[in-house]
Amino acid sequence: MDEQQIIEWLLKGDVSVQFQVYRDLLGNNRKDLQNRIAKEGWGRQYLSKRNSNGHWGVKFYQPKWTSTHYTLLDLRNLCLSPENPKAKESIELTLNTCKAIDGGIKLGPSTSNHSDVCVNGMFLNYATYFQTEEQELHSVVDSILNELMPDGGFNCRTTRSGAIHSSLHTTISVLEGLMEFQKARYTYRMNELQSAKKSAEEFVLMHQLFLSDHTGEIIRRDFLNLSYPSRWKYNILRALDYFQYSEHKWDKRMNPAIQVLLNKRNKDSTWNVQAKHPGKEHFEMEKTGKPSRWNTLRAMRVLKHFKLDKLKMYI
Repeated sequence: MDEQQIIEWLLKGDVSVQFQVYRDLLGNNRKDLQNRIAKEGWGRQYLSKRNSNGHWGVKFYQPKWTSTHYTLLDLRNLCLSPENPKAKESIELTLNTCKAIDGGIKLGPSTSNHSDVCVNGMFLNYATYFQTEEQELHSVVDSILNELMPDGGFNCRTTRSGAIHSSLHTTISVLEGLMEFQKARYTYRMNELQSAKKSAEEFVLMHQLFLSDHTGEIIRRDFLNLSYPSRWKYNILRALDYFQYSEHKWDKRMNPAIQVLLNKRNKDSTWNVQAKHPGKEHFEMEKTGKPSRWNTLRAMRVLKHFKLDKLKMYI
């Protein structure tokens, strides 16, 4: 397929995909499409699963992946309107009932009073996106900054079994949260947040997105799987999509991941869903092993941002 044919194929997908195709590939921010996300397709399905008590699933983090936490993350990634009242109410409920002693978000009543920095990063991402008042997020920001590790990244195991090295899983979740907070033009501890964001980006780039900085070997093979939704787990397309969203300049250390991404492209210039993270879902958006509109859209906007879409991308 050529570029126009791929665009046409993408525009036959869910309204949330349509909105992002127009915004990110065609340069047209179709608010009319965004407003439809709550009323039809995947957005409507997610919202319909919300309980009368304001939670999805059982509680804030139980069970994966149908909990309030992961459903709000999914709705943010669909680009549901930031003004959606149900999302905003559930975030307010979480802030009022799930605060840990360190100011972050506690995973549940039976868990440690300390929060999880990976979850805090994801929470900051969608809470900021859904226009939570900045002051209500101050303690979450504080808890994240307290977890910055000497190597520049983050690791959620610091408050559990301990950690001496940052995790790409945790670092990408925190980066997405810090980026959303910055895009909202919030100002709280912004100099420190920008410094933490820069060091965390360098941590990812130092590993060329998936390679050991000591041996040059692949850190984990599943980092190369184009899974979506990503949940809390890292993969190269999630990282590349972060770098395009943050308007990061091209860095040659991204090239190994770009080459892997291009090698995973189908002959018709689409990308598949390669694997899914096990666990109960509200519903299945796309079939594993089949062409994925989510992965194709995300890959295309990465290549567009870095001006790599001219490398004979389309066959």
